Amino acid sequence: MRIAQLAPLAESVPPRLYGGTERVVAWLVDELVNLGHDVTLFASGDSRTRGILEAVWPRALRLGRRGVDHSSACAVLLEAIAKRASEFDVIHSHVDWLPLPLLGRLGVPFLTTMHGRLDLAGLPDVVRSFPEAGFVSISDDQRVPLPGANWLGTIRHGLPVDLFRPSYGDTPYLAFLGRLTKEKGPEDAIRIARAARMPLRIAAKIPRAETAYFKNHIEPHVDGDNVKLIGEVDDVKKQPFLGDAAALLFPIDWPEPFGLVMIEAMACGTPVIAYRSGSVPEVVEHGVTGFIVENEAQAIEAVRDLGRLDRRKVRARFEERFSASRMAREYELQYRVLSAVSESGNR
Repeated sequence: MRIAQLAPLAESVPPRLYGGTERVVAWLVDELVNLGHDVTLFASGDSRTRGILEAVWPRALRLGRRGVDHSSACAVLLEAIAKRASEFDVIHSHVDWLPLPLLGRLGVPFLTTMHGRLDLAGLPDVVRSFPEAGFVSISDDQRVPLPGANWLGTIRHGLPVDLFRPSYGDTPYLAFLGRLTKEKGPEDAIRIARAARMPLRIAAKIPRAETAYFKNHIEPHVDGDNVKLIGEVDDVKKQPFLGDAAALLFPIDWPEPFGLVMIEAMACGTPVIAYRSGSVPEVVEHGVTGFIVENEAQAIEAVRDLGRLDRRKVRARFEERFSASRMAREYELQYRVLSAVSESGNR
């Protein structure tokens, strides 16, 4: 099949540092090429792909020149796919709502994977404006706020099985990986590690809007010993960071749509201790790949129970449930269904 993939322009594909959506898009494109498909990636010019790159903007917006109008870059992205739409059997968008008015008028089957939270005001009205648009969720929990959307299915993320090597040796610290925002639970992670008497290593992006939160609530606890800040990490540095950890702490306080870091940890054989919120029960198998807990007290007990878990089993379950090849095959099926429906409608 001839497949177009529309990626966000905030980060390159894959991203140099932080960026979950763009990382998943990169893995998906490469796996679809492995399956024999002709895939064109519409993304920033600093992207790397096994498909054909249609560079619609010179550099990813977050690490590019300051002062760039993001909406102008998106306009260029939409114009690029509009010009070439007839070349494709299906268009797969990862850019949320913005392309919908255009994609619905191009006469090419399309679907949109929703990568973010969907419990925001006004979104039910948006969904009602596009009744024919097909959506894919990345967890069943993600789609709960929008039951009226045209959900084609849930396809959970996957990553290449050879991206991370599992580690089964001594694990001297706990890990926190993600954005340093209150909803991600870094303060809880600090308290959990302190109560469990284990060092905490934090590899995280500090969004500009969260600088005050970091300085007031996180930085005072960073002593370089018990609590150490690593900064943002790429895939190369992520391997030892997660692999050498006793567990990943994931004490979130928001409806997490998926939580890519959870399966990255599992790929390293590292169990996850996570609060029961959002997609967590769909990703973590309690007592097998980690522990699902309700509060800090249970998380502290879970740290003490880590010896009950088999890190080899954690890795094995990752391979069984969250490989990029499985993800690509599930999307391939959706593309074929959409294409068949479109063909029958045109007869």
